[in-house]
Amino acid sequence: MREQLSWKVGGQQGQGMESTDKVFSSALARLGYYLYSYRHFSSRILGGHANNNIRISTRPIRSVADHLDVLVALDQESIDVNAMELKSGGIVIADEIWKPVLPNGVDACLLPIPITAIAQEAGSTLFKNMAASGASWALLGLPMTLFFDAIARQFAVKGEMVIQKNMEAAAKGAECALALTGGPLSDFQIASPDGREKLFLIGNDAIGMGAIAAGCRFMPAYPITPATEIMEYMMKHLPAYGGTVIQTEDEIAAITMAIGANYGGVRAFTASAGPGLSLMMEGIGLAGMTETPVVIVDTQRGGPSTGLPTKQEQSDVLAMIHGTHGEIPKIVLAPSTVEECFYDTVEAFNLAERYQCPVIVLTDLQLSMGKQTSERFDYSRIVVDRGSWFADTKESSVFLPEDEHKEFRRYEMTTDGISPRAMPGMKHSIHHVTGVEHDEHGRASESATNRKQMMEKRMRKLLHMTTDNPLAVDTPHSDPDLLLIGMGSTRGVMDEARIRMEAEGIRSNRITVRQLHPFPVESLRPLLLTATTIVIIEHNATGQLASLIRLHFGSEMNGIKSLLKYDGTAFLPNEVTSFCRSTVMESTTLKDVKI
Repeated sequence: MREQLSWKVGGQQGQGMESTDKVFSSALARLGYYLYSYRHFSSRILGGHANNNIRISTRPIRSVADHLDVLVALDQESIDVNAMELKSGGIVIADEIWKPVLPNGVDACLLPIPITAIAQEAGSTLFKNMAASGASWALLGLPMTLFFDAIARQFAVKGEMVIQKNMEAAAKGAECALALTGGPLSDFQIASPDGREKLFLIGNDAIGMGAIAAGCRFMPAYPITPATEIMEYMMKHLPAYGGTVIQTEDEIAAITMAIGANYGGVRAFTASAGPGLSLMMEGIGLAGMTETPVVIVDTQRGGPSTGLPTKQEQSDVLAMIHGTHGEIPKIVLAPSTVEECFYDTVEAFNLAERYQCPVIVLTDLQLSMGKQTSERFDYSRIVVDRGSWFADTKESSVFLPEDEHKEFRRYEMTTDGISPRAMPGMKHSIHHVTGVEHDEHGRASESATNRKQMMEKRMRKLLHMTTDNPLAVDTPHSDPDLLLIGMGSTRGVMDEARIRMEAEGIRSNRITVRQLHPFPVESLRPLLLTATTIVIIEHNATGQLASLIRLHFGSEMNGIKSLLKYDGTAFLPNEVTSFCRSTVMESTTLKDVKI
């Protein structure tokens, strides 16, 4: 039996692909399979081709598949666009009403089913997607009762009538498919999973969960793809914890409201994508100058300008590090799995208050909107660190001025650059706050001496800063043939490529950089020294992660290779494997020539 299978449903945007995906995937998740789901959709509400791809496996997976096994096509365009991805002998389930045909050269089994007729019999063409997905579920030999349970959960809020009609359409679709094939297709049956029910969620939801677990109680944000689901998650769940979400008029309002809330002592954050982050840059600079903690999530998408708003890219890296005018202390984290989205968001809030500076959580569309299986989060790991606060009694504070009538030195010169914070209303803590350069009390100052001292004070904060896990590493070899380096969602495809190369005798290690700024030079250096061939994989046109590595390691990194993709689609395992294989062979040949 198969260890994994790739299934896709395609049609016009607005035809219900997302609900189809949810029913299909939730039923599989309850069985205990590992899943990875990735959406292709247009930047419009209705119309335009869209598809949802689910990869099903008995082992952990974090990338899309090279090929398709089953395509559920709700229109001819879905066949035309996706059929070339089908493996030889794959299945296409299509509606017979529009006389579907396969493109020339596609070796697949076309199963025309009266999907529209089944839906109309159930009462509405809206049931077409359930008829089609029910057909594919039955052909895989999976129990229909579990599929019906998933339908009941998905449509519970719409009432018993809607649930029954969807079940009716799914059952009839299954019946028609099995009549055509004579029963479930043995070549497409998947081996039994481990049976443990797991989380199956998108990175955006994991970020929302992490924010609430960290004690966040306020989120101002403006909707933008692919960050909107974070706001939607918080709107749904934050009020239960006494928190509030505000949809602002723009991203400038969002960042300044988040800064204001943090100044008032409330943990707050905002989330956006590249265009929104551009608008936030002046506000982020204000947080750096006033030493106010704030967390910002940037879910990267294709740019520049409006660019490819619903497609994959990782081109905001240097902007997030260097985007503000002037220089401020700033931390940039880059989770690579949904688990890391959860835990890194918690850490972002702690780091923001510990170092009193902006912290950016940098994801990408594939990670933020792609669904993946995860083990349940361990809330016992959550620790809330609120940093250094000024207390209002002499007994409890080493920061209280000797004379309580003197002004509070909010920006006091300290060895580590971190000064005591005060919440509005705290006794003996009145101080001035301004975005212009200021002295220890917060008063505006253009003194050259003061400017130099204040700049050095702020920048001292991050001299020895590091997170608990600046790198996610898998380094089984002490002398690998190849070292793969990436960030964000590329972790999954790198691991998949490594498994294939190991089978070919190519020994490889993998590093995912989770702390992009300050760059973890000392953590990375010994790992770089083990490899003779290094390939850096990223979704942009200029090799921004490679540029960071060259910046911090200089000429010793001149030999690194970059594999870049910036067409809006996710890396496929065979693309990475093929490039790495040829790079290792080239490196071996060059060594032979030198000898």
